[in-house]
Amino acid sequence: MEQLALQIPQQQFNTWIKPLQVRLDGDADRLILLVANRFKLDWIRAQYGQQIQSLVNQLSPHAVQLELAITPKESPAKSKPINQDLAPLTEPLGLLSVDEASTAGLKTRLNSALTFDTLIEGSANRMGRAAAMHVASSIGQLYNPLFIYGGVGLGKTHLVHAIGNKLLLDNPGAKVLYIHAEQFVSDVVKAYQRKAFDEFKERYHSLDLLLIDDVQFFANKDRTQEEFFNAFEALLAKKSHIVMTSDTYPKGLTAIHERLVSRFDSGLTVALEPPELEMRVAILINKAEIEGAQMPEEVAFFVAKNVRSNVRELEGALRKILAYSRFNQKDITITLAREALRDLLSIQNRQISVENIQKTVADFYKIKVADMYSKKRPASIARPRQIAMYLAKELTQKSLPEIGELFGGRDHTTVLHAVRKMASERQQRLELNQQLHVLEQTLKG
Repeated sequence: MEQLALQIPQQQFNTWIKPLQVRLDGDADRLILLVANRFKLDWIRAQYGQQIQSLVNQLSPHAVQLELAITPKESPAKSKPINQDLAPLTEPLGLLSVDEASTAGLKTRLNSALTFDTLIEGSANRMGRAAAMHVASSIGQLYNPLFIYGGVGLGKTHLVHAIGNKLLLDNPGAKVLYIHAEQFVSDVVKAYQRKAFDEFKERYHSLDLLLIDDVQFFANKDRTQEEFFNAFEALLAKKSHIVMTSDTYPKGLTAIHERLVSRFDSGLTVALEPPELEMRVAILINKAEIEGAQMPEEVAFFVAKNVRSNVRELEGALRKILAYSRFNQKDITITLAREALRDLLSIQNRQISVENIQKTVADFYKIKVADMYSKKRPASIARPRQIAMYLAKELTQKSLPEIGELFGGRDHTTVLHAVRKMASERQQRLELNQQLHVLEQTLKG
């Protein structure tokens, strides 16, 4: 415990490690850590299991097997020194996988590693994190529903898992379910095929907290939208909480029933932005530590300046650097990072400017470049402007707010709507796809 207190931040130590109770079997070759419930067991095993086993190996003169178990309810264990003989635990539990973690017989589908403690905070996600923490601490009250939107890899999924994990930590008996919208669609289809809607309703209408990712996948699925509306109403009526994520704000969703959109927009809507430089640096250093590596701050700054769009791309760059370092048995330096990321940096050096995109699109559609920044809204101007916004997001590393600023100080939600609209229409309209292809080839040279 003394060693762990030196290695783990105080708040985490007090929350997770200090409450642990210990038993040794008769031959002292099994060290059993007693945990209050399955959720805590899964979390401690995933986050600290290897660290504790490593310490035990260092401190013990012989091999000791580490096990985690739930404290028996009939005879709560009292914390005793490790060197004192204690009766063996009758039903030790091994590692529980994420999918096995359950409350009241319900599979939560939560990833126990995605918590508020493991989420790096910055200005890009501060409001979303604060709202999520409030929801986790006061289920069924304010901010219901909570609607979180933003681009790929900005941490939407991490936030919803963190809400679920925090609720279960405080209330292990709560009925929580995390699910992707596509899985909900699949469940509706199965319910109709099997005529099993009583089971479907029992599953979804009895929850305390429903966490659902990417609700934009409900587009054009009328039956699914009908069932989700029913579940939505049932959960709100029983003071349960609903948290949703999407790639766009509620009113930007297309092919979704108006009554659903109005429900989505009736609570609190928060946006997640691409992480700022300092936040990207912190993410890199933190994730490197999780991988058992030390990333010097100057290297983290170098990478963060060149990878700007989202956390997922940051993680990809970090994996390349760590693999390159281990394969070549070299320390992590700026030189090594430059070598590991040479393909990415080559693309960055040929980076296309938003100004060049605006000029090229304006010439192509025979409008003035000034129309890109103006407040004029006729279709002959608004559509080329949306196309330019879409190309700016696709071909540059600019964030949505940065692009909006370069188009006459427009809000990032306007840019997001344009990007999503053009991406959707491109799949459906051959003429538009050909025009975009020509523009892309022209800009890429």
